[in-house]
Amino acid sequence: MKTLHVKKGDTVKVISGSYKGKEGKITRALPSTGQVIVDGVNMAKKHKKPTAANQRGSVIEITRPIAASKVKKI
Repeated sequence: MKTLHVKKGDTVKVISGSYKGKEGKITRALPSTGQVIVDGVNMAKKHKKPTAANQRGSVIEITRPIAASKVKKI
């Protein structure tokens, strides 16, 4: 298991990539893959199929993980 320089609840700033300069709070840390999930950064659309509970189906926005090396604690 790897150790990360940031943990859940830390406020971080993205230092590289298309979200450079954005700030957010870490909602989840994934030390096994060296990634973190930052609120409002690296958003993606996911299509949900219709189910018995959700008859229509929908398109939802989820936050995807980014490499922990691309963020710094502020």
